[in-house]
Amino acid sequence: MEQLASIDPLIELMLGISLSAAVGFRVFAPLLVLSGAAVFGHLDLPTDLDWAETPQALTVLAVACLLEVGGYYIPWFDHLLDIVATPAAIVAGTIVAASVAPEMNSVVQWTLALVVGGGTAGLTKGLMNILRGTSTAASGGLTNPVVSTIELVIALALSALAVTLPLVAGAVVLTTLVVAIRQLWRIIARPRKIDETGVI
Repeated sequence: MEQLASIDPLIELMLGISLSAAVGFRVFAPLLVLSGAAVFGHLDLPTDLDWAETPQALTVLAVACLLEVGGYYIPWFDHLLDIVATPAAIVAGTIVAASVAPEMNSVVQWTLALVVGGGTAGLTKGLMNILRGTSTAASGGLTNPVVSTIELVIALALSALAVTLPLVAGAVVLTTLVVAIRQLWRIIARPRKIDETGVI
């Protein structure tokens, strides 16, 4: 099987974007998939990320993933996780993007990874934080487990799609982000009605 790291830079870019977006849903799930793909020979990571290609790393990431997933089903603890997971998602997104970036100067590689990977992960995580906050406000947190399950499914499905069909995954991510941002902007920019007393 031809390894992904040896083919088109566009594919590597889309792989980085889609995996980084998946990090925005669950920090450790995409890292687990990335490590698994490397351990089983589907993906060849750069030398500075050789640690992720070991069975030990795969085991540690699996445990971390399980703990993260379980934490999101504990009422109100999920919000504490979001506070920690937001900066962690940006860092993880940067690492993921750098791990699949084409061979280039290290400064350029990590700068690109921070902008593309960290930016995508942070944007995705921010949108999900808004959704979780809306869910909590509307249901008192009762629907949060449903949101958590949806996030987990998307993270795993997107990660799997990214390492198998990166162009498709990247296109899905970019399209979804554009639509989500446009909808959010419409909501924010919508003029608020003022009643006769002048109260909004």
